[in-house]
Formats: sequence, structure tokens, C-alpha cells
Amino acid sequence: MNYHEDIKRSIEYIELRIKEDPKAFDIAHNAGYSVFHFSRIFRLYYGTPLMDFVRKKRLIEARKELKSKRKIIDVAMDFGFQTASGFSKAFRKEFGYSPTVYISRSTETNFESILQDGNIIKTPTFIQKSSFKIAGYGIKTMQSEGNTKDIAAYWDTYTGENLESKMYAKLEPPNHGEVGISVTSEEGLLTYLFGVIVDNYDKVTQEMMTFEVPEAQYAVFTTPPVNNIVTAMNYDEDPLAKVVKSTWQYIFEEWFETSDYVFDESKVDFEFYDERCHGLEDAVMEIYVPIKRRD
Repeated sequence: MNYHEDIKRSIEYIELRIKEDPKAFDIAHNAGYSVFHFSRIFRLYYGTPLMDFVRKKRLIEARKELKSKRKIIDVAMDFGFQTASGFSKAFRKEFGYSPTVYISRSTETNFESILQDGNIIKTPTFIQKSSFKIAGYGIKTMQSEGNTKDIAAYWDTYTGENLESKMYAKLEPPNHGEVGISVTSEEGLLTYLFGVIVDNYDKVTQEMMTFEVPEAQYAVFTTPPVNNIVTAMNYDEDPLAKVVKSTWQYIFEEWFETSDYVFDESKVDFEFYDERCHGLEDAVMEIYVPIKRRD
């Protein structure tokens, strides 16, 4: 017997009622089968148990709504979870990272459109990196919908001043390369720091900020190369900025789901920019994602 149309109809039924927490009996009854028989053919057809499929569908749809910066508890309640902690536990188990981590790193960029342009996001390399010190310029703001606006406004105050050159002149780091890092405290305070790696803080000035990145294991992603010789005046049109956003989206919406790793929330991620991203036809940068093995 060809079950294709029945399975297809059951998927449509699930998607229409995903916020209602559809039960196995209702799904099977709608398709015209007993729960036992339909669960069996569904697993044979999809390779996954029926209710595992429903649970993952609910979490994928909930993840989409988190992009709108809605409160986690509101999204959790919409999809049948009674508590934010219960939702977070299921979310972390499914995707390998918490809703909070996803919200802070998600963008509206469609990584698939970047890949369709012929770009390829390479398999990451894995390294164990010792702790290191960063010093540079940054901002502290509350973790909220407006924090990206706060950061943008901060950089606007430096119009006409080359922070990068100023930072290198004052700190004299041993090597070239800038680090972009965001850290959120337990109180919800977001710190964004753009700095260089230094041996110590002896040359740090009063206007600068510092941070020590702890030792961690990282998956290191190199962005697809883009032509960055002529950078647009509008940041959103910067080809490197676009591909950085799309790579972040790829990491959290595809790579983690198929990898043997989860996001290590006791560590911090960061972006690294060196000579390879300045005014080149094949500009690239690196994203360092702290990881640990799945249980």
C-alpha cells in the first residue's frame, strides 16, 4: 500500500495544530488508522517516532518565534510548555543550546540564500585554546531588544576616529588581529568589546575595557570568501557583514543539529578578524564557538 498521501495529510494536520499539542490518537484518527498501525508506518516512512516528530516540529516553530525577541515564557506557553525552564530543557536537548543563547545570536539573515550564491561554509576545525586577555573599546548595555541599537549608537559617536589604529598604537599587541566578543552577566548586562589580544593590561587606558577569555574547546568556522575591496557605506550592505551573519545562522540552525556537540554555555564565543578580511577580493574571518560533547 502507498502511504505517501496519508503521511502528507498527517503532516499538514500536525502543522495546522502545532500550538495545540496534537496527540497521537488525533493524528492517527485523522489519517484513518489506529494509533498502533499509524505510528508504525510513520516511523518506517520518516525514520523517527511520530511524537518525536511532533515535538521537534513544535520546537522548530517556537525557535522561529524567538527571532522576534518575544519573551521566552510567552513562546513556551504558546507551544504548550507550562514553564520557561521546561521549555529551555527541551530546547537545549533538541538543538544543543538554550533559547537565551539562540536569541542573543540569531539574525534575520537567511544563510541558505548566501549558500545559493555559490558560497560554501566549510567544515569547522576543532581546537583547544588556552585563556587569553583582550583589551579595547566597547559598551555595556542591558540585554534587550534595543541592545543592538545601543551598540550601533556607540560606534556612531566615534565617527571620524579610527578606533582600530588608535587601539594598536596605544596597546602595541604582539600580533595583528581583532576580537569581537559579547558577554552577558547574570544581571542581564550585555558587554560588547572590540579589542586585540594582549599579554597584560599594562598599557590599557581609562577609556578602554578588558576581558579574559577562559580556556575552552572551540569549533572554528571560516566564513565563505567575499569581495571586500569596496565596502558599502551602509553596514547592512557590507558583504563581509552579511556572510558573518549567515554563518552564525548556519551554525545554530543546521550545524549543531547534525553534530556531536552542544554549545558550552560556561564559556564564551567570539569573532576574529585579521589581515585576511581587510580590503581583499577573498575576504574571510573566523567564528569561535565553544563546544562540548553531547551526553
